[in-house]
Amino acid sequence: MKQSVNLKIIHPKPDDAGSAAVNVSDFHAWFGDAHILDNLKISFREFQINCIVGPSGSGKSTLIRSINRMNDDVEGFKCQGEIHIDGRNILRRAENVATLRKAVGMVFQKPVVFPKSIAENVLFGIRHARKLSRQEKLQIVEENLKSVSLWKEVRHRLHEKAGSLSIGQQQRLCIARTLAVKPAVILLDEPTSSLDPVSARAIEDLMIELKKDYTLIFVTHNIQQARRIADQLIFMCNGKIIEQGTKEKLFQHPEKEQTRKYLNEEYCDC
Repeated sequence: MKQSVNLKIIHPKPDDAGSAAVNVSDFHAWFGDAHILDNLKISFREFQINCIVGPSGSGKSTLIRSINRMNDDVEGFKCQGEIHIDGRNILRRAENVATLRKAVGMVFQKPVVFPKSIAENVLFGIRHARKLSRQEKLQIVEENLKSVSLWKEVRHRLHEKAGSLSIGQQQRLCIARTLAVKPAVILLDEPTSSLDPVSARAIEDLMIELKKDYTLIFVTHNIQQARRIADQLIFMCNGKIIEQGTKEKLFQHPEKEQTRKYLNEEYCDC
């Protein structure tokens, strides 16, 4: 029997910002016979918002769900290639997937709150990792709700059901729950698509703050949103990387005509 090997992720110092946190190389993915991702090579940068854009069906969600191996749970999924985090290939059979998913958090398109209290939602992931005293629980709840600017809004109702919150508040609660387990990388799959403009801007502002301490890999269909908050931009179409680089480069001086059309005209002829 193969032993599980824990993934150890070291948080680099902020002055290391810009080096690669996640490296994807020669990566292919299939669902059944459908070849969804075709020979991807990408480096996601530390302490930056790495934004993936592209038309529906281009493989954006499949890519980020491969980074924490969530696709492993989908029937018919198979992949080849390598995804390196902290120098180790997380696709190895010996990898401890539970440990990986603590190091690489995930926020979905629609908020996924549990039928528990607001406080219990924040603690859901971390309380399974270690035993906590009452004081530790209170501290973790307060610290992480403050991190997502939700503490003032809910501090007097922590024992109410999380479902009583607005959709925008629920999404911030999901991010607080992710932060509580202290990941190194946070994956966000269109986290604002179901929110009103005011709530969406609140999440954008939050992401800009979070990149001081975390690596963010962010999928969006909203080109203007990418223009506002992305540091690095990856344009995907038909399961391939068309172009990648800084936001300024891709918006102002793209190398590919397909990139220019998609970012400026929201039209794709790849």
